[in-house]
Amino acid sequence: MGKDKQPRGQQRQGGLPAGDAEPDDMGPKKGKGAPKERGEEEAQTCCGCRFPLLLALLQLALGIGVTVVGFLMASVSSSLLVRDTPFWAGIIVCLVAYLGLFMLCVSYQVDERTCIQFVMKLFYFLLSALALIVCVLAVAFAAHHYSQLQQFTCETALNSCQCKLPSSEPLSRTFVYQDVADCTSITGTFKLFLLIQMILNLVCGLVCLLACFVMWKHRYQVFYVGVRMYSLTTSKGQQQKV
Repeated sequence: MGKDKQPRGQQRQGGLPAGDAEPDDMGPKKGKGAPKERGEEEAQTCCGCRFPLLLALLQLALGIGVTVVGFLMASVSSSLLVRDTPFWAGIIVCLVAYLGLFMLCVSYQVDERTCIQFVMKLFYFLLSALALIVCVLAVAFAAHHYSQLQQFTCETALNSCQCKLPSSEPLSRTFVYQDVADCTSITGTFKLFLLIQMILNLVCGLVCLLACFVMWKHRYQVFYVGVRMYSLTTSKGQQQKV
């Protein structure tokens, strides 16, 4: 009878059977912050690319377009003013786009952790605001010249095109476009270039405005305001528990 019974110590020390043993979970445990991190990464992407990166690419493409059309406008006549050929606006937008591409492809983070990241984001924000103002000026100059061309009466004289506004005064101002063989290049080609410049600079200004908004949102609305709201909600929860 004593052989069938095991000592109490052996019964207490004995483990579970081999079939009932719980498997050890040696894999990495997912914390509560993992879904949130994945959501933030998905929020920063659009069609596989980060959303600010798409803005910088749009700035680069539009800046190149504005620059090319501006130099084409300057080749129509040698007497055109700099404000009438806004290649300068495209160059500024291209510089902003290069800075944005460098920042976004190398060291961009919503929560900046170094002084260099903060300075680059600040410069990109300020330069985007400057590019927005420059694009608005380019649209204003192009629209003013376009409205004048619609009222001009032009005629060719001595390798130039002389245009006047319709006026009853005999001493009205005459606009002379030098090195122009035919006035159709002014009333037709140059007028079309002005219309293209208005459209490109308007779209470019909207993209720069959106870039400024994204930089402001990532700096103030996502990180700091989120922490503040979280601290307020936790303090309210603690007061309710007390």
